[in-house]
This record gives sequence, C-alpha cells and structure tokens, in this order.
Amino acid sequence: MMKYQRNQVAFTRRSFRAALISRVLPRAIAIAITIALATQLVPSANAEPSNSANINTTPRKILTGWIPYYGMSTSLPTAVANADLINEVMPFWYTLKLNSKTKAPYILDLYTPGNPSIAIDVPLTTMRNAGFKIIPTITDGTDKLVLAKLLAKSSDRADVIKSIMDLVMSKNFDGIDLDFEGFAFADGTASWPTTKPNWVLLVKELSAALHAKGKILSITTPVHFPLTEKQKGYTVYAWAEIAPSIDRLRIMTYDYSTGKPGPIGPISWVERTVQYAISVMPATKVFIGLAGYGRDWVIKVDGICPANVSKVVSTNAKAATFVMRNAATLASTYGVAPTYNAQYQEATFTYQKTYNGNNASGQVTSCTATRTAWYQNPASYLARAQLVAKYRLGGLAEWTMGMEEQSATDGIRSTALTIAPDAVLLSLSTDQMAVKYGSFVNLTGQATLKDKTILPGMPVNLEFKGFDESTWRQIAKPITTDTGTFTTSIYLAKSGKLRVTSEGSWERGAGLSSEVSITINPRLNITAPTSAKAGTTFKVLVTAAPVTAGAQVTLQRFDGKVWVNLTTLPLLATGTEFGPTELIRGVFSYRVLVLSSADSAQSTSAPFVVLVR
Repeated sequence: MMKYQRNQVAFTRRSFRAALISRVLPRAIAIAITIALATQLVPSANAEPSNSANINTTPRKILTGWIPYYGMSTSLPTAVANADLINEVMPFWYTLKLNSKTKAPYILDLYTPGNPSIAIDVPLTTMRNAGFKIIPTITDGTDKLVLAKLLAKSSDRADVIKSIMDLVMSKNFDGIDLDFEGFAFADGTASWPTTKPNWVLLVKELSAALHAKGKILSITTPVHFPLTEKQKGYTVYAWAEIAPSIDRLRIMTYDYSTGKPGPIGPISWVERTVQYAISVMPATKVFIGLAGYGRDWVIKVDGICPANVSKVVSTNAKAATFVMRNAATLASTYGVAPTYNAQYQEATFTYQKTYNGNNASGQVTSCTATRTAWYQNPASYLARAQLVAKYRLGGLAEWTMGMEEQSATDGIRSTALTIAPDAVLLSLSTDQMAVKYGSFVNLTGQATLKDKTILPGMPVNLEFKGFDESTWRQIAKPITTDTGTFTTSIYLAKSGKLRVTSEGSWERGAGLSSEVSITINPRLNITAPTSAKAGTTFKVLVTAAPVTAGAQVTLQRFDGKVWVNLTTLPLLATGTEFGPTELIRGVFSYRVLVLSSADSAQSTSAPFVVLVR
C-alpha cells in the first residue's frame, strides 16, 4: 500500500467543493426543492413499508450525508428518495467567521445568498417531513490559527458556543456538526500540542450546552490512529478525550491520495482508523466517510500543450475531480473500462486525452496526456457498508449526497436489510384526559417486539411537550416490569402531549409510542360575600392556578334561563377582582369562567349565591 503522507492532503473536500460551486444552477435548485416539498418524495421503490409484519423488511438507517448549499438540486431529492436508509442529514450551510472590527465570532449563513429564490424554511420543511433529524455542519471559515487562538481563552470559547447555540435554538435544529479542518490542514502540526487541550475544552463545554437542551453534538474529523503506532493521523482532534462528550464521530475516510495518483480511501486504511475509533468510544457513535467523488491525475504528457491548458495538463498540476455517477461516462468517452482493485476496494482507469490549440506565441501545438482516475464505485460503497455490519457502527456519512450512482445506494440498502434491528412497539394510555391543576395523571404502557415478545427491564423515556411548545423534553424514565409493562403517576403544570420513546441499539430499533393529550384545567378559588346591599358594589376575588399568559376570566350571572357574561378581565397571578352592582333586591347566582389559553383549558367554577338586600 502507498505510504500515507500527511502533507499529501493539501486540498481537502473544500477544494472539491470550490470546484463544483461554479456549476450550481439556481433555477434547477429552485425546481428540485419545490418538487421535493410539493410531492413529499417517498423512499426508494426497493424499500418495504415500515408496518410490514416481517421485522427485516425495513432496513437499518445506516446512511447519513452532507447536503451542501451549492448542490441542493441533487443532494436534497436524493436524500428524500432514500429516506428509508436515513435517520439524519447534515446541511452544509454554515461557517464560523470572526468579525474584523469587534473581534467577535459569528456564524455566516451560506445557504441564503447561495439560494436567494428559495427561503431556507423550504428545504428544512422537506427534511422534517421526510423524518430526518437535522444536524447542520459548521466549518472553520477563519484564517490560519485564528480559531485556535479563540479557543485558548474561556470567554472567547463561550462566545463561540453562544453563537452555535443561538443558531441551533433559533432554527430548532436537532444538533450541530463541527467540521473544523483548519487545525489539520492550515495551522500546521507545530500548533497541535497547544490547540488540542483547548479543542477538548470546547467540545466538553459545547456538549454540556447542547445536551442540556436535548441536542446532539457531532464531530467530523480526518483519520486518527493509536498513539502507539508510527502513523498517528490527526491527533489534534483527541478522539479518546472527546469521546464521552460527543454523540457522533464522522470520519473523513477519504483524501488518502491527493498529490499523487492512488485510491481515495483504501479499505484497510479505513478499517484501521475505525478499529481505533471503536477502541475509545462506543461503536454506534462512529460513522465511516464515503467519497462520492473521484480524482483524475495527469501522469505523463507527450508534446507541447496549448497555452490555455499548459498549467492544468501537467504532472505537477492538482488532480481534476469528478462525481461517481459520471465515472462510467468519462471512461467510455475515451474507450476504456474501469477495473476494480480488490486490495483497495476502489475502481480505477487510465486513458489518454489529446489537447489541440496554440502555444504562447500563437503557433499550432498539440499534446497528449495520459491520465489515471481513482474513485469509489457501488462495490466500494458495499464494502464499506459491510464494515458497518462487521463492527456494528453507527453508519456511513456520504460526501456528498447525490453524487453516487443509484446502484450504490441499492448496495447499502441490501446490507442494511441484513442487519435491520428488531422493531420495538411502545404503547401509552391514561385513564384521565383532563384533570384539575394539582392532580396526578396516571399512565400505563407496554414495550414489545413486533412478534409480541415482551421486553422486561427496559428503560423508556416519558416525554412531554406543551401545546404551545415545539420541543419534547424528558420528564420521567420508568422501567418495564417482567410483563413488559410500566405504570407511573405524574403531576403536570400545564396542558400538553405525552409520549414514550426508547433508545435504539444494534439489536433493537428506537421505539416511539403514539401521543396522548392531557388537558390541565385551572383550579379556581372564589372569595365573595354571602350578602350585599342593593346599589352598592361588592367584591368578588378570583384566584386560579395555574395562571398562564393570555388567560382571561369572566364573571357570569344566571338570569333564570342562561348564564349571561357580565365582565371579562385578565386573569392575574395575584388574583382578579370583580366589582358587580345589583340595583334590585333578590337572590343572585354567579359563577366564573376561565377562558382557555395556549397551555390551559377552559374551567368553570361551581355557582355561588349572593343575597342582595
């Protein structure tokens, strides 16, 4: 195998990204996103319905990938069409910058200027409707060593974390993915001993902030190997130290060969870094990177090349790039057929291309370049999917979605079907759909497999979301009994929905029950006189719990046939005071009505009587 050289990785996926940006067609993007949203694209025809009786007809969701702002026309529709394989996606839309005047870090939105005719909520709605968790990527868009210096100071780290948290919470993202490649490729290895502990601090502090909000922390880095080996990889990312804090590790198992012809990410190299990753963290956190692109190097030039191509048609030039779905066409255009290298588990082909034109003096000239291409084809994707099965990994992370051939996704699906987890069925019910504030709600539920096998001793998460809220939060964690059931009693301060979930494992899928709505009616207390003098105002004081924003209370009087509204006032935490006046003598019946608000229901008091003398 070719010896891996750190300095070979001179142009990472960022250079490939730059090469593609100029090809973006905004109109095509608009059409693709609009169609995806309007038609609610469904999983591939190869996928089985999720309610099938056979537990292995729904594949394990082992595919993730990046959806770049400049490739929406292909990446987003591809992701939605393969939703049966995908649990989460990483919109590649943001970069961290430093304000040159204030010296404050901020996150720059790349999607909006790149797609001015399609509001950002359009693709986000499409992703959510497809059932995806949305974990956008933030890259390091600062200059050399700028981010490293920011992380060295606690107040600057706090500013970085605040900017990230503001983005996550403002868009209700499910988490964030950090792709800070500057440490590896721009700052230089001499900076690593200083940067490494500060990077670890950032990860720990950001993890605490995200986890407090129920959000996910994903980290994307180049390869890392055991520190005892000669080839250690990019040790600045400190996998062992950050392992307890992160939820996902997406390894860039590509860009093995950049300066010289060779495989994009040879399988043994991929497996070695995976083996180290799972030695320091749970395997389910680890994701193997897939390259959707290939590289094409000039290895020989015969003749004098035209002036307009002389710099790029050279053995010293950077490799050209292409996407997997175009590889077969590129090879056939020049009359060659790709071969599959069993050692590297990648495809390659060599061809000749002639360039005609004029030299710098205007004279006619010609050259013939011999070029060699390497790329990952559908068989390569299958081989890497099999590593997911072998090591029980979290899955695959594709750079970027939409570059691959359809058959490549089919290969992933075939593997995902063979390792499909058992489906967990959760139920939840209550004997009280509405209760007074301060009363307990009694809940029962059960956990089984699809074949009705009971699941004893399994923790489940009881989650709540107010009717006025958008985020679920855990409020209890009951454990099933020997019969696979659980019971619990809870106190709710507001109306909302309840559900139970269970964590997924390699053997079992994540469980999710149907939702149960609970209405919490305010508890009312009324202070009123038993008698009053005609023509004199008397006081009726109403207090209630809970008192929610926007709630109102109405004083009503019974006229012998119906209840008539007298006065409506805001319901105050300190109590709301009414001052009715009756001009004639008699016995009058009153009651108060609390009008419903976002998180509280309508509640009516028992009637009370005032004798007017």
